[in-house]
Amino acid sequence: MSSAVGEDTLAAVSVLISGAEGFALGQLLPSHHPGRDFSPPQWLTCLLPRRGLEQGGTMGTSVFPCLFVLLLAGGSPAACAGDSGSASRSTASTAEKPILLNNITDAEAFISGVEVAVIGFFQEPESPEASPFHEAARRISEVPFGLSTSPAVLSHYGVAANTITLFRRVDNDRRDLDMNSEDVDAKKMIRFIRMNELRLVTEYNPVTAVGVMQSSLQFNLLLITDKMSPKHPERMRKYRAAAELFKGKILFILVDSNLKSNERTVSFFKLKKSQLPALAIFHTPDEEQDVLTLDEVSVERVQDFCNRFLQRMKKKEDESEEKALNEEL
Repeated sequence: MSSAVGEDTLAAVSVLISGAEGFALGQLLPSHHPGRDFSPPQWLTCLLPRRGLEQGGTMGTSVFPCLFVLLLAGGSPAACAGDSGSASRSTASTAEKPILLNNITDAEAFISGVEVAVIGFFQEPESPEASPFHEAARRISEVPFGLSTSPAVLSHYGVAANTITLFRRVDNDRRDLDMNSEDVDAKKMIRFIRMNELRLVTEYNPVTAVGVMQSSLQFNLLLITDKMSPKHPERMRKYRAAAELFKGKILFILVDSNLKSNERTVSFFKLKKSQLPALAIFHTPDEEQDVLTLDEVSVERVQDFCNRFLQRMKKKEDESEEKALNEEL
């Protein structure tokens, strides 16, 4: 990969980051990596996710490694900037109105019943502040929207009025969008949702990259495969079944090998198209990785591959802790 990063790439990244509340383009601080010389692509890895107020106002400190930034750099700025608009245009405008959640029990049942749920917390359901929320609900028909004005529900989730919260089951995490602090319209809200709607299996693209980067899960499994293959539906069925087994532990990602922007990912794992489909697992804190080429995807092979890698990382962690303990003694 060339060390030069063009202005269009930086603009694309800026569009992605500026579109979601609670994110900022992190600056490279010497204290993070003392003594290391960073070229521009490595600098780009410092897209630090700033955690929202739902986590007590703390800021996430993990730096997502270069793997996914490679994809960001390979994407089209126009695609990045325009995805939220195209997504809104492509979905039906006949989505049901947000479901009114009058109590905590209703809210918890609403969230637990789906992979991704969005709830708007407002003082009045038809207030001017809620108007963009209703518009977003009409434009994103495949994501369930709920609305609550109950003080008990707002207190239960620790949010203030005029807050949009996205809940996702894959990593038991949530993202808050404070509509009081920003001039948030329906377009920005849609972009926020598209960036953060991680699922049991998330297809990787320049928009979902943001959600992937700031996921709390440190293990990421990629299925790199040809979506145009007649075997793709069956592969996905088995891959999704395996994802259920590692929910809350590993983020399962689909990478379409047909996309030119994904060629960098294939080469990152030293794979050739002739070796696909393949599984690639990645541990974000230390960039440890492993690759498995397969003839076909099976739940058993995915499960075995993941378990072996998890055991390897656990052994590495135990050895590191033992070493540190011995040094203290």
